[in-house]
Amino acid sequence: MSERKVLNKYYPPDFDPSKIPKLKLPKDRQYVVRLMAPFNMRCKTCGEYIYKGKKFNARKETVQNEVYLGLPIFRFYIKCTRCLAEITFKTDPENTDYTMEHGATRNFQAEKLLEEEEKRVQKEREDEELNNPMKVLENRTKDSKLEMEVLENLQELKDLNQRQAHVDFEAMLRQHRLSEEERRRQEQEEDEQETAALLEESRKRRLLEDSDSEDEAAPAPLQPAPRPNPTAILDEAPKPKRKVEVWEQSIGSLGSRPPLSGLVVVKKAKADLDGPPQGAPAPGKVTEFPEPGTVSIMASRWRQCSQCT
Repeated sequence: MSERKVLNKYYPPDFDPSKIPKLKLPKDRQYVVRLMAPFNMRCKTCGEYIYKGKKFNARKETVQNEVYLGLPIFRFYIKCTRCLAEITFKTDPENTDYTMEHGATRNFQAEKLLEEEEKRVQKEREDEELNNPMKVLENRTKDSKLEMEVLENLQELKDLNQRQAHVDFEAMLRQHRLSEEERRRQEQEEDEQETAALLEESRKRRLLEDSDSEDEAAPAPLQPAPRPNPTAILDEAPKPKRKVEVWEQSIGSLGSRPPLSGLVVVKKAKADLDGPPQGAPAPGKVTEFPEPGTVSIMASRWRQCSQCT
């Protein structure tokens, strides 16, 4: 398969290049080229911003009567992307840059302006020193003084760096951590002391209020003595019976009272209103009946006395 792009071309034996007609083209002819914007610019017509690197189909031409060291200078024509206004700029081989001609303004050229100002000042100084020897001496004195100041500042920076090199940042952080812990501990102790003081004050206030309330309170009424329950004897546990002797069976027990003797109460008669009769028991006292054994002893004695008489 033959090559698609042929590098070697065939020239016939009777080829004569002088016979080829030469085209007469104008020197200011233009070519359409594809390029990118060399810097940021802003259109003067509509204010549209055109950033560096945006691609355009531009027209290129050679600037007449402008040459730098034998190098031609080219001019480019582009159109604004918004209003289609024409913008032109040309090459600047002296500063290896581009120069804006019309249609837009260049942005962010502060650094370039600073460099141009420095170059202008340097050129003026050289021209002045060329004609004035005293100015040369003054400029040298200023330069030496400025150099000394720069060296002093540099030495101060070196000393500062050396001092910072000996600083133990770990110790500083440790000291800061210890101080923070001490401060927190003191705050906690102060909070505990304040809490204890408040509790003590509230306790004293409560004691004072309780003592005042006890002094002002009236004495409590006396409760009456409980009366004996008549049926309480039924709830009591049975006591073991005592052995009855032979003589107790004949004459009965001595000095024993019946368990139900305290439950008998004498009713007041109408005559008690004027006063108790002579020989009557005092009011409010329980009448004691003789026990069964005592009655039998008294009866047997009465019989014996009657037989004796």
